Amino acid sequence: MKFSELKKDLPKEVYGILSKDIKELRPAQGKAVKKGLLKGKSLLVCTPTASGKTLIAEMAAMKNILEGEGKAVYIVPLKALATEKYKDFNNKYEKLCNVNLSIGDLDKKENLERFDLIIATAEKLDSLIRHHSPWLKQIKTVIVDEIHLMNDPGRGPTLEVLITVLRQLLPKVQLIGLSATIGNPEELAEWLDSELIEDKWRPVELHKGVICDNEVEF
Repeated sequence: MKFSELKKDLPKEVYGILSKDIKELRPAQGKAVKKGLLKGKSLLVCTPTASGKTLIAEMAAMKNILEGEGKAVYIVPLKALATEKYKDFNNKYEKLCNVNLSIGDLDKKENLERFDLIIATAEKLDSLIRHHSPWLKQIKTVIVDEIHLMNDPGRGPTLEVLITVLRQLLPKVQLIGLSATIGNPEELAEWLDSELIEDKWRPVELHKGVICDNEVEF
């Protein structure tokens, strides 16, 4: 799918930024658009690393923000990843919306109600919910990166409860789950009440082999 086909669906400011570098959508991105990404549909995206999952999420988030539908929250498992996403999104969209990184202690005065796109860890967002932060009801888009960690013994329960509470708190939320590895994507998509996007395309072909005596046999 040509990126130019999205000109009428994306806010012109977002289209102007993205069209400088993107001429054609990757397979998963095209599938997501056809499944209703830009019409508020919730999606579970299960595709290989570097296949373009982040762009899927940010298009939905920025469309909802600039069209006045509500805030976007990008949930990540690690503080380092949160910092990386914050830098990327702030560099790209700082002139269009207020981006904030929220990974510290709750006692810190962050004034999150004045931000449009918030990158946070699951534990931090869970804490904000437990403290009944009033701005949470303004969220329209929730992006869960590495959503397969729901199966993790440590982080899994927090993430599962967090998603459950957010869906109850925000009945009209657009939920975008992202992962490269999910063992039961159909079941998870059904639980999330979302459309499943699967694709095996990757930018660099992957080969599997065995190395023995400094020789590789594929």
